[in-house]
Amino acid sequence: MAREDAVRCLRCLLYALNVLFWLMSACVLGVAAWIRDSLNTVLTLTAHTRLEEAAVLTYSPAVHPVIITVCCFLIIVAMVGYCGALRCNLLLLSWYLCSLLVIFCVELASAVWTYDQPSVQRSDMISLKSRMSNYGLQRYQWLTHTWNSFQTQFKCCGVMYFTDWLEMTEMEWPPDSCCSNQYPGCARHARHHDLSDLHQEGCGPKIYSFIRGTKQLQALRFLGVSIGVAQILAMALTLTLLWALYYGRKSPDLDSMAPPMDSAPDTVTHGASAEASGSNQTNMSAASTPQEHQFEMERLS
Repeated sequence: MAREDAVRCLRCLLYALNVLFWLMSACVLGVAAWIRDSLNTVLTLTAHTRLEEAAVLTYSPAVHPVIITVCCFLIIVAMVGYCGALRCNLLLLSWYLCSLLVIFCVELASAVWTYDQPSVQRSDMISLKSRMSNYGLQRYQWLTHTWNSFQTQFKCCGVMYFTDWLEMTEMEWPPDSCCSNQYPGCARHARHHDLSDLHQEGCGPKIYSFIRGTKQLQALRFLGVSIGVAQILAMALTLTLLWALYYGRKSPDLDSMAPPMDSAPDTVTHGASAEASGSNQTNMSAASTPQEHQFEMERLS
């Protein structure tokens, strides 16, 4: 009875851990996709600079293809573990244990391989100004779109200030993406009337903060550590459940093969009593034989 309760408890814990694997893996994939969009924009703006290398070093563990593949595979493995715990199938649970061990080793190796602190300084932001002169050119439409997208998303303008657009280009006013309330010609109107309608903070500090780490990146790191701890706990529970199920199925066979202990003494006792009774009857018959002969002799005489 105690073993059945222990097995039931282990199965419930594995159910909860597998559901947790599904949720955390889905969160990792969602946050990684969200970060990848912003990362592609930053990499486009910082191409061929030290900032690009620093951004790659910072975010490669989060959006690395190996990590994405591992999270997708973990969802499938969690389904196998759920079915194995539900049916108490030793083969599925063994495959589940081996898969978790492989995934954990891959995650650990990938984390060690991609761990590196980027070296970036605020002075490196000045290198971004050299790419502003290509804004608006026909063959650099992709760069124009990237600048507009980044300034709109991060609510910034220029590299250090919106005047960078006037210094590095032949434009008389910043792009409309610098406006807090965007509409066609809003930057021109703000340039001549109210400069407060433009974003006052430059995009350089925004890129610097992004490379140093964002809240989304910290959330991914926390999820990665949580998944690793949950995998260690799931492997320990699975190993315990396998041991309980294996010996739970083996012990009834051993009990059925063992001879009944209570019947042997009874058999010996019965056999001894039967032999004793048989010997008593023999002795009685042997003892009664002379008396019967004497009685017949007296009757004949």
